[in-house]
Amino acid sequence: MVANEIKGPIELEPGEKPTLKTISRISGLAVPTVSRALNDAPDIGAETKRLIQRIASEIGYVPNRAGVRLRTGKTNVISLILSPESDMMNHTAQLITSVARTLRNTPYHLIITHFFPDEDKMRPVRYIVETRSADAIILNQTEPQDARIAYLMEHKFPFVAHGRSDWADQHPYFDYDNVEFGRIAVEQLVAKGRRHIVVIAPPRAQFYSAEMIRGSVEAAAQLGVYLRPLVRVTSDSGGEMIRSQMAKVLAEEPQIDGIICGSHVAAMGSVAAAENAGRVLGQDIDIFGKEAVPFLKLFRKELMVLPENVDRAGAFLAQAAMQAINEPDLPPMQGLEVPSADDMTK
Repeated sequence: MVANEIKGPIELEPGEKPTLKTISRISGLAVPTVSRALNDAPDIGAETKRLIQRIASEIGYVPNRAGVRLRTGKTNVISLILSPESDMMNHTAQLITSVARTLRNTPYHLIITHFFPDEDKMRPVRYIVETRSADAIILNQTEPQDARIAYLMEHKFPFVAHGRSDWADQHPYFDYDNVEFGRIAVEQLVAKGRRHIVVIAPPRAQFYSAEMIRGSVEAAAQLGVYLRPLVRVTSDSGGEMIRSQMAKVLAEEPQIDGIICGSHVAAMGSVAAAENAGRVLGQDIDIFGKEAVPFLKLFRKELMVLPENVDRAGAFLAQAAMQAINEPDLPPMQGLEVPSADDMTK
């Protein structure tokens, strides 16, 4: 039986409950086939999966989580571990939405497991692994020697990282090429005549901070311009702290005419500091940033902006997590978004 053989609405018989046997009766497929289709088994065809998912949706079938776990040892849950202080206006909100959208119409459900900045990052990871409260973990804010990644690899627990580590050749990840971002930012600023540049990079412990700094420093050396990564403020600092610190930097070094920002908050804080100092954006100073949501050019059209496709990242992370669960012997899925100057928001 194929999907187009069922016409019109699908209904239960009087007194019938939505079970696997019900789906089997309606579809004409065996119960084991129905079960495997609902669990996204790779040997079940896409057309069959669509049929089974349609029937399940229309009759209101909901799998018994406790039963599923007893039979298979799986929870059908993927956990995204986040700090509650993450950027919900831009990057993080987009990421959650994209992961959830990709998991739609699969057996898997997304949950958010939080940790606070003053807590041990290992706490939520150990909890999930020890209690088996999820089938896979999605991590972000990765570090070069990330203890979470080392632990998950040692325990052979399915995971995918939003960001790379020093062991990136061994685990699944999706990342944004921040070396290239730093290089493009410097080249574009220099093309506008900027010669004294500072960088507001991510927190130094994170892998992509070193990447962004390396790309910008190398490009500045090649082009013969001054560049200094700031140390008292990061792209994750609050907007007011960024504004305050940038005000001090601009007062101490009035020759600064270019700022590279690792987040939209850093760009907005830098704009506030520059304008308060009487600087004119696009005339005697330029600010280069990146964002997941098209916002910065609405804030100040003179800003120089590269977009980051977090929708693509979320979809990839969800797919990589499912592969890590269902096909652990395959090579880990790995993806890298490489920005181009041609991508800059007009």
